[in-house]
Amino acid sequence: SSGINAEYGGGGSNEISAAISVYDAADKNSSIEQYAMRAFGEALESVPMALAENSGLSPFSTLAEVKSRQIKEGNPRLGIDCMDKGESDMRVQHVIETLIGKKQQIMLATQLVRMILKIDDVRSPGEGEE
Repeated sequence: SSGINAEYGGGGSNEISAAISVYDAADKNSSIEQYAMRAFGEALESVPMALAENSGLSPFSTLAEVKSRQIKEGNPRLGIDCMDKGESDMRVQHVIETLIGKKQQIMLATQLVRMILKIDDVRSPGEGEE
């Protein structure tokens, strides 16, 4: 189902899928903004890396493997197999997140970074305001 109460795979699958899309967009951007886009992609990847590390897995190799499989298989539901069940499809594992919860998490994190940049006077006033 779609809509605000829609459920999506958890286990970092959404963040990996979003990061892949952000990197693709950055590759098509020749301006200096591409560096900020790549940093945003890296920030998204910190969620599945933390899940992997907290589950006793190697964060870099686990992320690389799942990311590669998402791209190869075209399956955005592949995430971190934290329970070592041998299944990376979060829908099959019944590991889910709601769209509204994930959207609020990303918006809050983005607002926090904007506040920090504004405090550090890295951003010019009014830049990126919505």
